[in-house]
Amino acid sequence: MVTVAMAPPKGAPELDALQREGVVFLLRKGFDSLEAIEGPDGMEIELMDDVIAAHPGGVLLKLFVDAPALEFAEDAAREVVAELLERTEPLADWQITRCAVELNSELLQESLDAADGPDAPPSDPAERARRHRVAEPAPAPGRLDPAEVEAMRSRLRALAPLLAAFPLDCFGYFDDPEQRTVGREAAEVAAGALVLAIDLLVDELFTDLASLEDDGPTVAESDATFMLLDDLPPQFADEYTVLFARRLTVTAVTLTARLTQPHPTRPTCIAEELLLRFLLTQAEVTADLYDLLTEDVGAALEAFADSIEGDLTEDDLDIGPTGAGDWFTPYDDEDFVHPYAANDDEESMQGPSAR
Repeated sequence: MVTVAMAPPKGAPELDALQREGVVFLLRKGFDSLEAIEGPDGMEIELMDDVIAAHPGGVLLKLFVDAPALEFAEDAAREVVAELLERTEPLADWQITRCAVELNSELLQESLDAADGPDAPPSDPAERARRHRVAEPAPAPGRLDPAEVEAMRSRLRALAPLLAAFPLDCFGYFDDPEQRTVGREAAEVAAGALVLAIDLLVDELFTDLASLEDDGPTVAESDATFMLLDDLPPQFADEYTVLFARRLTVTAVTLTARLTQPHPTRPTCIAEELLLRFLLTQAEVTADLYDLLTEDVGAALEAFADSIEGDLTEDDLDIGPTGAGDWFTPYDDEDFVHPYAANDDEESMQGPSAR
């Protein structure tokens, strides 16, 4: 894995939420067009996956590559990111501030076990650990600056109280030590990550809506790259119209507003369950990118998912066979769905000018 940090020119103001989403969108379009990275002497380095996260000071990118040597992976990643920035006009002045490789620990262990010769590491794990303790310490490659990690930790903990519908006991932290499954810090980091994910979710939906309006009429027929709509169940892609995207955006705004009110809440329709899944995924990605996804933070996010009525942790959601339009139907008469989202009459919602 290659970690690449990028930042705008020195002296530039911090990126606001919309600018961060715009940068991620531009980078996503660039990387989605790549299947491999060209290394030295035309060597092809496979690009297996990537994760892009923006913060007020820039962007953190993680590239998962298959390369025969560490230096090849790092050099190729640096070159392709530099080229992508150069040809993307709004990012042409951005600079790479860090580029480093992290080894896959399982592959590294296989290599160590297979090594032989006088300089090979001992096979006994205890002896290897002893040698590591007496060796000169070296900084781990690809790790974030500790100051960045602590800044994000503080930010997420400060955001936690905004998730008023779910107190910390929904994340496994109780006043009674006997009931606790995680510590207070882990619960607050998890809650704060979900609050931060709200901004990202809504911004991504607005960005997708604009893209679909320009290059519709449906996701199935569009050549655009979508930030969130592409992650919806693909079998209904021909039903993801501009109206559907608007209804989903209104539902997201309604749902996330409830999360910040001091009243218990749960998903009221299938669309809300899907949106909550996206929130959880974004929260996990954010915590992971900032080296904050510890075992306790992961457990806190799982506890949150379990505290909501629904199947947020299940692989398959019962979305029914009738199509995406039914995702906005309330589960029962007591459940509230915004009137705009509940209305599936496309012609009436377009207004007289559409006729």
